[in-house]
Amino acid sequence: MTHELETFPTLDTWAATIAGRLEETLGAAVLANGRALFAGPGGSTPSPVYERLARADIGWDRIAVTLVDERYVPESDPELNARLIRDTLLQGPAAAATFIPLYHPEVTVDRAAAVAAHALAGAGGRFDAVLLGMGEDGHICSMFPNSPTLKTLLTPTLKPTVLGVPHGRDGAAPSLERISINLPYLMSAERVILGLKGAAKRSVFEREADGDPAVQPIAAMIAAKVPLEVVWTEAA
Repeated sequence: MTHELETFPTLDTWAATIAGRLEETLGAAVLANGRALFAGPGGSTPSPVYERLARADIGWDRIAVTLVDERYVPESDPELNARLIRDTLLQGPAAAATFIPLYHPEVTVDRAAAVAAHALAGAGGRFDAVLLGMGEDGHICSMFPNSPTLKTLLTPTLKPTVLGVPHGRDGAAPSLERISINLPYLMSAERVILGLKGAAKRSVFEREADGDPAVQPIAAMIAAKVPLEVVWTEAA
C-alpha cells in the first residue's frame, strides 16, 4: 500500500472536510491570480460536497467550473453529468461561476472532446482544485479498464487535454461514449481530492494503488506524483 487514506467517521464530516479544502484552495487562487478553475465529477457521491461548497463566499464570479468527465449524450438527457453540477453546485453564491461543459453537440465524440479541450485551454489550462470519484472497477474520470483509449489517457508525457472515449465492446464499460480529461491535467493541478465512501471502495483503492501505472488509473496517479489526497468515510 503506497498511499495513505484519511478516514472520517460520518458522511457529514467527510463532506464538510472536502468542501472546506476545495473552498480554501479556490479562494486562495482567486486572491492570488484573480481567477480559479475547478473540475469535479458527476454522479451522486459528490452531492453533499457540492451543496456545502456552493455556499462558500470565495468570489464565484471569478471561478470557472468544469467536469472531469462527461457522457456524450444530448443536453436534455438525464445521464448528462452537467445536470448534477448545475443542480447541486451552481446554486446560491456559486451560481455566479462560469460553467465550461465538456459535452458539445459535435458530429463525433472526438470532435466534441477537441472543442472542450480548446475551451479549457482558454480558461487557463490548469486546474486549481479537482474533486474525483472512483468506480468499483477502479476507473477514474472516464479511464476505464481495457478501454482502447486508456493508455493514451494515462500517458504522463502528453500535454493536458480532453479525449473521446468509445463505449465498451461485448458488455464492457462504459455503456455510452464519453469525454474525459487526461492524467496530465491531474498532474498539473494544485490540489486533487479523491472522495471515497464505503468499505468496498476502500478495498478497491488499496488493490488499485499497488497496480500497474500503465493501465490502472489510481496507480498511474501515484506514480505520476499527482498531488492526491484520499478522503474516505466508512459510511456508504
